[in-house]
Amino acid sequence: MEELRYDKEDLQQALRVMKEGGIILYPTDTVWGIGCDATNPDAVRKIFALKEREDSKSMLCLLDGSGKLQGYVDVPDAAWQLLEATTPEEGMEQRPMTIIYPNARNVATNLIAEDGSIGIRITNEPFSKALCEQLHHPVVSTSANKSGQPTAKNFRQISDEIINGVDYVCHFRRNDMTEKKPSVIIKVGIGNEIQIIRK
Repeated sequence: MEELRYDKEDLQQALRVMKEGGIILYPTDTVWGIGCDATNPDAVRKIFALKEREDSKSMLCLLDGSGKLQGYVDVPDAAWQLLEATTPEEGMEQRPMTIIYPNARNVATNLIAEDGSIGIRITNEPFSKALCEQLHHPVVSTSANKSGQPTAKNFRQISDEIINGVDYVCHFRRNDMTEKKPSVIIKVGIGNEIQIIRK
């Protein structure tokens, strides 16, 4: 499948909004996400309000490379093994995986679960990867729907309420009608305990 190219101005506008504390609607390696700078607690609060979601329900983040993980979490050996085992081979596509890591740090405190953990996914999708690279911070990624509502599997399924509630809606992949799935979620404890949260 030919890879779509994103418009640089679209990317720069999304970055400007996030740097100013705004929230964006953007395509990811799974479903469309509502995002912001993961180090900005006020921006995180805006997403909770838009989704009508309790602050106690943590949201995950995207990073552009596994080499950056240790700046934000402890990475148990089992997590490194999972990351290595799920790195897509050339020409092969694998379902994205979010890992919940222990001892989160250097992100907004309202993103961190009560047990100190946070979910992070390494994205290889071009637009979301570029957002993380150029923001130099993790980017929040939570599904583009009100809490308790069905997950929108492509842009067309996102409600007007969500679209009108963000500060910027990215243009890239709006016309892609592929129905995407959310990621697999696996929690890894500091002692390498593994718990499958979502298959």
